[in-house]
Amino acid sequence: MTAYPIPRPVSGDVVDLILDDHRLFETLMREMRDATADREAARAAFADVLVAHGEAEETEVYPRLEKKTDDVDAEEVHHGEEEHAQINEALLALLECKGTDTQKFDDAVEKMNEVLQHHITEEELTILNPAREEVSEAERATLGEAFVAARSKHLDAGAGSVDNVRALVKKAHDEGLLPAEGE
Repeated sequence: MTAYPIPRPVSGDVVDLILDDHRLFETLMREMRDATADREAARAAFADVLVAHGEAEETEVYPRLEKKTDDVDAEEVHHGEEEHAQINEALLALLECKGTDTQKFDDAVEKMNEVLQHHITEEELTILNPAREEVSEAERATLGEAFVAARSKHLDAGAGSVDNVRALVKKAHDEGLLPAEGE
């Protein structure tokens, strides 16, 4: 367990739950930039919640929103999955840094932030806004329960371990979500 507790909601509006995680990512990014913080603990918490969040979105949220909204289509879902793959690739580079007091770590944090902020901005505009407008409150609550259940399952399984992230990146390369190794 890290010094950074990861909230474990059991219900809520899926849009609000996802936005809450986005704010948590931003907090943990600030901690990883702070030389006086426990950067190792922040990195571990960030990795766990980031991977659990992304996997839960892909399995529980994106497919259902694609069916429920006019504005979230297969292209948006595929783009979101590509961005999750890019995030996992940046996360792997961050996790593979030996220490947290090196320029390599600082550079990896900034690369992670760049990829993550791009995704968060797009997701909030193109997926979450339409979901809030086009999906009923009751359905968003049902989606929220499915999202947090999947998120918790991934957290319990150590979603942010370097081995798991490495496997996710390999899978993304194999599925064509990321360029083939060496391209």
